[in-house]
Amino acid sequence: MALHRRQLLNYGLGLAGSVALGGPALAAAGGGRSIAFTNLHTGESLNATYWEAGAYVPDALAALNHLLRDHRTGEVHTIAPGLFDLIASLRGKLESAATVQVISGYRSPITNAALHAHSEGVASHSLHMLGQATDLRIAGVDLGHLRDAAWSLQGGGVGFYPQSQFVHVDVGRVRRWSGA
Repeated sequence: MALHRRQLLNYGLGLAGSVALGGPALAAAGGGRSIAFTNLHTGESLNATYWEAGAYVPDALAALNHLLRDHRTGEVHTIAPGLFDLIASLRGKLESAATVQVISGYRSPITNAALHAHSEGVASHSLHMLGQATDLRIAGVDLGHLRDAAWSLQGGGVGFYPQSQFVHVDVGRVRRWSGA
C-alpha cells in the first residue's frame, strides 16, 4: 500500500517493536486530525493524520484498522472513524499529545467469546466486535482523570478498570461502569 507522507507520519508498524465530535479538541486540529497509537500487545506504533481537507484519509484509516486488529487472531476489521474522533477529542480535553496506549481494539467474535467465557467483565455483544470500542491508557495521565475526561465528552460508553489499568471508550450509547 502506498502511503502519502502527510497522511501517515512515522508509519512504524512492526518496526518499533461515525460520530463527529465538536469542541475545542477538533476545532484546534484545524484542517487535519492526527492520532498516535502504540499497540501494547504487538509493540507496533503509528502516528497518522486520519482526517484532512474535510474528509477521512482512506490509507490512514486502513493503517489504523491494522494497528487495532485482533492481536490474537490477526483479523483486521473496520474501526468506526467516530472512535478516532472521540479519542482525538479526549487527547485535546486532556491537553495531551502523548501516544495512546491500546490494550484492546477490535475483537473477533471468537476472541470475544473466549474472553467472555473467562471473565464476567467482557460483554457477550461487545462493541469491540463492531470496531466501535477500545481499551486504552495515556502515559502520564492519571487513570481517574482519563475516565473523568472521557465521561465529560458524553461521546459514548466509558468503563473504568483501575486494577487492569485501562479505560474503555466506545461510540455506543452514553453510559458508564466500573470493573476490575
